Amino acid sequence: MAREPVKAGKDERYPTDSASGYPVQDIAAAWVRERPGTPVSSIGIVTPIWRLAKLLGDDRRRVLAQAGVDAATLDLLSVLRRSGPPYTLSTRELSRRSLVTAGAISQRIARAEREGLVTRRPGEGRPRTVDVTLSRAGHDLVEETVDQVLGREAELIGGLDSEQQDRLTELLQLLLQDVQHRLGDTRITHVGED
Repeated sequence: MAREPVKAGKDERYPTDSASGYPVQDIAAAWVRERPGTPVSSIGIVTPIWRLAKLLGDDRRRVLAQAGVDAATLDLLSVLRRSGPPYTLSTRELSRRSLVTAGAISQRIARAEREGLVTRRPGEGRPRTVDVTLSRAGHDLVEETVDQVLGREAELIGGLDSEQQDRLTELLQLLLQDVQHRLGDTRITHVGED
């Protein structure tokens, strides 16, 4: 026999109408009240991470749209720029450093090449190797854009002092490594990608 949903009385509020100012605590408390024994310890960590990922991802897309570049192209150009002079990497190395498949990196390279941001040429030494080099236009685009993106993100986390940021960085790295180990998945992809 199906249970009928419990309706909140007129004096009860939905958990996100929080009195505590931190709705995830109320959500956890509501689960404990409604289903004693339900494990709720993850709610205070996972829910804010999901919300932050959404907020930060949306904001980054807005910043990139204003700069006239998409995230995949900026990622490709940034990997090349961080490699140092002569800003050239093989497609295999670009795929590895970008954490995307060979097919995905090939599409990114083709798009960036059409836009004059990179050049391709046969690699030396190994057959079928292709080297990709950051063009002057690509270099200029990275230089203009990376400070906008990283500056904005630094502004967004500015509510934490440097010690708190360092500690959070350590804790997130520990959590990421542990979750990867538990899932048997060491791949890291961009938020929202498969």
